[in-house]
Amino acid sequence: MLAERERPLAGEPDPRLERTATALGFLDIALPEFKRMHEMTVDHVHEEIQLLAIDMSTMLFETTAPIPTWRDHYLARDQRPSYAYLKVILQALQWLRGGSRWVLKSPQHLEQFPALLDTFPDGVFVVTHRDPVSVTTSMLTMLAYSARVRHDTVDLDWIGTYWVDRLQRMLTACAESRDVLPAHRTIDVHFDEFMENDMAMVTRIYEMAGVPLTEEGERAMSSFTRDHPRGRHGGVDYDLSQFGLDRAQLKEYFRSYAERFGVAEEA
Repeated sequence: MLAERERPLAGEPDPRLERTATALGFLDIALPEFKRMHEMTVDHVHEEIQLLAIDMSTMLFETTAPIPTWRDHYLARDQRPSYAYLKVILQALQWLRGGSRWVLKSPQHLEQFPALLDTFPDGVFVVTHRDPVSVTTSMLTMLAYSARVRHDTVDLDWIGTYWVDRLQRMLTACAESRDVLPAHRTIDVHFDEFMENDMAMVTRIYEMAGVPLTEEGERAMSSFTRDHPRGRHGGVDYDLSQFGLDRAQLKEYFRSYAERFGVAEEA
């Protein structure tokens, strides 16, 4: 947490950005191709999953090491107390830094809708959907690549087996608990629809949230998409077979989720 005295004065360098730049410098050295999959910048807004980790309640630990016992502990535990703690952290940060609205984002929430709703009962919920086969392929590749900084030997078969099962559990929980979210404050966003017209989808979300979409906001979004085009650092050749998996197998594995939400299959 940034103390009041650490805030830079006008014209002074921001120590927060300097620390972040140092960390990202290490990331570029250790994982030079990571930005092809997930670009990180000094002014990047990421996920609150790190805040949940403070209370030892997060999927984050699963991405760092093969610890299925942690997964079982996490899934068996009521996450409401940890989400309540997350809210306290957000309140403290808002008191320090200002702002009038929280925007949260983490895949973990897909399997925690009841806890999320109880903690933020007046929230607006945007549930994103994409072909689970594409999501799985992308996630496995990113996890396998980043594992090089934590493991002497990266076990691709284990990564494939563990995370296909883990994602299936998550998406099943999403399908089973989706209807607990209030219909008038919840929208399902499909990846193909968003990519076809991103601003139209953003406008729908703003309208549902009762937030005016100003010209300044539209210009900022247009500027960001112009300066951050997809693939600007190069592409990635995804290969499921290196994980001992094939597309037809995964398609069948995730069929119930895809049919529940009408998720379009990607080529």
